[in-house]
Amino acid sequence: MPTLTTLTSEVLAFRDERDWAQFHTPRNLAAALAIEAAELQEEFLWKEDAEIAEYLASKPGHRAVSDEIADVVIYALLFAHASGIDLGAAVRKKLEKNREKYPVERARGSARKYTELGDAAE
Repeated sequence: MPTLTTLTSEVLAFRDERDWAQFHTPRNLAAALAIEAAELQEEFLWKEDAEIAEYLASKPGHRAVSDEIADVVIYALLFAHASGIDLGAAVRKKLEKNREKYPVERARGSARKYTELGDAAE
């Protein structure tokens, strides 16, 4: 699997070949990222879990979802680059914050938000 650095370089090369950097402001990239995430959601809209599993197992469904998640990642990489964010470092830092908010002994198997997990001593 390519590294984030390699993927970012490939995405930037694609962008630069087309002279699109001029359009890739953080504001525009944040909007594009949200739109692509919505398009990913749209692939599953009104489908039951069993239908989704069948859709993902099909070639057309898998291809469509793969394309949408790729668009999300491409815009995330572009946004991070335009904003001066080291995406790898940001993910690691966020995981550490989440480890503190969601300790295994309280969060394992629970879908509750950290504010609803309570204290382990309770």
